[in-house]
Amino acid sequence: MFFSAGWLGIFEYAFMRNAFMAGTLVAVTAGIVGYFVVLRRLAFAGHALAHIGFAGATGAVFLNLNLFVGLAVFTTGAGIAMGILGDKVRGRDVAIGTVLALTMGLGNLFLSLSTKLAGEATSILFGDLLAISWAQVQLTLVFAIGTLLVMATIYRPLLFASVDPEMAETRGVPVRLLGVLFMVLLALTVSQAVQVVGVLLIFSLLITPAATAHLLTSRPEIGIVYAVGFAVASVWSGLLLAYQIPWPPSAFITLISFTLYLGVRLLIPSFTMARQRSAQSNLQTVP
Repeated sequence: MFFSAGWLGIFEYAFMRNAFMAGTLVAVTAGIVGYFVVLRRLAFAGHALAHIGFAGATGAVFLNLNLFVGLAVFTTGAGIAMGILGDKVRGRDVAIGTVLALTMGLGNLFLSLSTKLAGEATSILFGDLLAISWAQVQLTLVFAIGTLLVMATIYRPLLFASVDPEMAETRGVPVRLLGVLFMVLLALTVSQAVQVVGVLLIFSLLITPAATAHLLTSRPEIGIVYAVGFAVASVWSGLLLAYQIPWPPSAFITLISFTLYLGVRLLIPSFTMARQRSAQSNLQTVP
């Protein structure tokens, strides 16, 4: 039998409880923030922040600091810089790519300077959800609550600025400030998500569920619910499969997330095309 019957025993282990709690917190945050990442067409910026965080994470381990702190410092600094650039960041792929090369080089340098980083490198690159400690769960909870509170506060003006930045600016919406603040929130979300799926698989939680939601609906509130639902479902299913099969949870999470996207993309093409055609007109109704 492929799956054993002992599903209820999964929560008898502290590391599984920690994995579910941290994974759920990250999935909820990534689903909400990721929806705006896709809406604002900042997928490459999110990917860049994850790679920039690689240098921060390896540097933190090298200096005997908390890995999450290193991630947050590097990604937040880069996020602020990208936010100040505003819309110009979308057209500066070459500059971002150059920074990516530099940070990956720094990460490789830290790896070569310390032998203890050899075991950490795989966790940083691909995530190690089953190794999450209770202290990390608490830290993730604090950052998740803070991120969600800020998102709730700026939701309406951020949505307006994301859909029609020119009109929002003429109506007095602080578009540039919102852009900087959102990039900081994105940086913190990336720092949390890296603990779950790693630097190289960040799209599986931050982008893919949100992209799937955008295919299904053009209504922002419903789209965010879909994005969160897909992200949480991917994490929970990935952990359940990892409990039965000795493979990394991040691999299952990525596969499930992509399968959901592919299913929506292929199985209901007519519905998807209709939604895409009406998306822009519906979003223009945002006050």
